[in-house]
Amino acid sequence: MALIRRPPIGGGARAGNDVVAPFEDASCQSLAQRGSLFFRRKNRRATLDKHTMDIDPMESATAVENEAGGREQAGRLGSWVAITVALLATFLGVCKVKDDNVVQAMQQAQADKLDHWNFYQARNVREELAQATADQLKLAAVGAPPAQQANYREMVATYERLAATQAAKKEELRKQAGLDQQTYDALNYHDDQFDLSDTLVALAISMLALTALTHKKWLYWAALVPTASGVVMGMAGLFGWQIHPDAFARLLS
Repeated sequence: MALIRRPPIGGGARAGNDVVAPFEDASCQSLAQRGSLFFRRKNRRATLDKHTMDIDPMESATAVENEAGGREQAGRLGSWVAITVALLATFLGVCKVKDDNVVQAMQQAQADKLDHWNFYQARNVREELAQATADQLKLAAVGAPPAQQANYREMVATYERLAATQAAKKEELRKQAGLDQQTYDALNYHDDQFDLSDTLVALAISMLALTALTHKKWLYWAALVPTASGVVMGMAGLFGWQIHPDAFARLLS
């Protein structure tokens, strides 16, 4: 470090009286730093006091109440969504059991119809053969001797009775096949109702899932539209109500 020497007072140039000055530049710099630190602390304290004075207790309480109310409303909406989904899942389970029984009955009706039509074809073949045999015997009886005419007439009558019997049984099988088709159509009517119910309830559950994510109450009320429609169609299938939107059924078939 360099020492600064002051000139002697009175213009003298005595070396023995030379006074070594303290570090005046360092002292000035230290004082400047202390003053700057003091003002920074003072400004920071003033800023904190200002922010403290700007806080409104009423606004803070209102914000807390609004936040608590929003959480309560979201929790209530979530409860509604959960209860609705649980009820829809239970309703779908009941409808599924009934729908499976309906489908099994439809399969049985379809199998019975096919069996009756197969028997119908077999009876038809037998009728044709018996009638053809009777016709041949009639032709053969024309050139037969008189002693054999009685035998020919008896055989012709036998085959004609067989043909008539087969025709009557064939007609009965045709009616049974028609009844099987009616049974199938009636069951298919209710199966379409359950299919529509499944579709509408699935749509409702999707909308309820979106409601749980977005917490939008209007979306919950919108989800109740397919919910109600799906429940009505499911009840129609369960209790045999004559409700059947043909347009939607054709769209899904």
